[in-house]
Amino acid sequence: NVTTLAEVRLWGRRIGAVSLEDGAEVATFAYDPAFATSGIQVAPLMMPLGPEVYTFPDLNPRSFHGLPGMVVMAAADEAELMHMVATAAAYDGGPIAFRYPRGEGEGVQMPDAPELLEIGRGRVLRQGKQVAILSFGTRLGETLKAAEALEARGISPTVADARFAKPLDHALILQLAAQHEALITIEEGAVGGFGSHVAQFLANEGVFDGGLKFRSMVLPDAFIDHASPADMYETAGLNAPHIEAQVLSLLGAAVLGRRA
Repeated sequence: NVTTLAEVRLWGRRIGAVSLEDGAEVATFAYDPAFATSGIQVAPLMMPLGPEVYTFPDLNPRSFHGLPGMVVMAAADEAELMHMVATAAAYDGGPIAFRYPRGEGEGVQMPDAPELLEIGRGRVLRQGKQVAILSFGTRLGETLKAAEALEARGISPTVADARFAKPLDHALILQLAAQHEALITIEEGAVGGFGSHVAQFLANEGVFDGGLKFRSMVLPDAFIDHASPADMYETAGLNAPHIEAQVLSLLGAAVLGRRA
């Protein structure tokens, strides 16, 4: 891929890891010289991740989680993307990546000026009880739609936006786990990404020992035929009705018990 090779060479030269003579082998070993070396050098490198990562799940931001010192962000909407671009441009603590999604924005009101986000801090958009849904990326809008539908059923979920997959917002995750009987993560990534990191953190903290119910909604382990973003999300099972169904399934016994 000519575009990928060009991007790799630019990233590599930016941190002094790739020379003009490196040639085609750069594409084969792009991850190691361009990214790992950036992490080792703690080089202030900004890496926007384009829309193609949705078609090929293994190229999503999860690929960067294993790099020490890496910062990984994903925007929920166009305003968040504006903040993340500014945050990445101002960050000089090492390599930082953010995903800009394919398709149209959510139609949110744009701020007059971007704000610099605190690294590794998420936000709560809707306070509820019983179940919390923690979104990473553009599924936040669908999560809020699902929350409204669940409200009509007598279930009031808490909805939070992680903003960062690395570093995780440990305080937010522990708060959601402590205040709810169930926690669901959702992302536009394959298994092994954001949700897996959240699960490992909770396991290491002994949270599951207390009986927390946990589910992670991710892309299926399959290539998805190219289509509109809405159709691809439908195929992937990541739209509002799927989120609502996941909550109902997770809380099924308790919900049925209350109705009875």
